[in-house]
Amino acid sequence: MYLTVKQTAELLTCSESQVKKLILDNKIRALFDGQEYLINEDQFQSHFKQVEKYKQFIEEILNEPIPEDIDVKDED
Repeated sequence: MYLTVKQTAELLTCSESQVKKLILDNKIRALFDGQEYLINEDQFQSHFKQVEKYKQFIEEILNEPIPEDIDVKDED
């Protein structure tokens, strides 16, 4: 499915000008139909999978119990 720049900005939670800049920098693949850019939604699937993995990793770190403090005596 193809998205407009506005729809893509909403999907990526960024501004339309950022999406246009990414298109012009060839970071997002898009087609220009003479009036507007059309972006294939499928190219973002791997991005969202990586974001989900990162969120899970952060959640695991935050849920890891803090080890008990080892009472170390300073010999100075």
